[in-house]
Amino acid sequence: MSQRLLALALVLPALLTILLFFVAPLGASVIGAFSLDGDFTLSNFGKSFELYSSDILFTLCIAGLSTGVIGALAVSIGGYLTLGENPLAVAVLRWLYRWPLFIPFIVVGQILRTFLARNGLMNNILIAGGLLTPLQTTSFLDWRGIVIAFVWKQTPFVALLVAGAMASVDRGTLEAARNLGASRLRILLEILLPQVYTTLAVGLILSFVTMMSVLSVPLMINAQSPTMLTADIAFRINAYGDYGVANALGLISLLMTAGAAAIYLRHAARERAR
Repeated sequence: MSQRLLALALVLPALLTILLFFVAPLGASVIGAFSLDGDFTLSNFGKSFELYSSDILFTLCIAGLSTGVIGALAVSIGGYLTLGENPLAVAVLRWLYRWPLFIPFIVVGQILRTFLARNGLMNNILIAGGLLTPLQTTSFLDWRGIVIAFVWKQTPFVALLVAGAMASVDRGTLEAARNLGASRLRILLEILLPQVYTTLAVGLILSFVTMMSVLSVPLMINAQSPTMLTADIAFRINAYGDYGVANALGLISLLMTAGAAAIYLRHAARERAR
């Protein structure tokens, strides 16, 4: 009995934190999404789809595209760190790719807001290099800027997981493939990637969920319509005090992220069954 009480005492602080800061707000949001003036209703969802259907699709496309690019870059970085033959290039890449891990999203948004603007640093470098003229410059402060921000920020996180998983793969298998004449690309795609797929999927799902919850990047980079749901939620609360529609939009975002997690869990269950 004393051991059970001790175990409960150790778990209780973490459990209370989860209940107070995650479960309780989620429950209040779900109740608020289905209520209007104290009555049960679906009007909040109807209004959400009527006003923000394009933003829902935009959010899903931006998060999906960013996730795909992050996955490709993470596999490329992890593969080169594992299979690269130039020690200097491997050392430089290992040192550089982790930097964005320590930069908050709000700082990323501010950096890229000045970097991707029409008169920003990127276009000034291209003009100075003779690749563009001032009349040919264009602003990337739209959906492209959001994708660039998400990819730049989240790729190191996924690459760190993938590179660690690839480093644990038996080197004898890789050397045997090389001795049989397999190229590095073939080794990466046919030997390494299947063995680290689960780690890659976990990293991409966590990145997808993170991108769905970011507010600063769409507000600072894409100040036009369509925009991401986080900006719509903030707008409904700050401009109208409409918590019903804001809760409905939040629940829609939750269902989108839950859908991504469900796909992974179904695949993982099939793999275990095999």
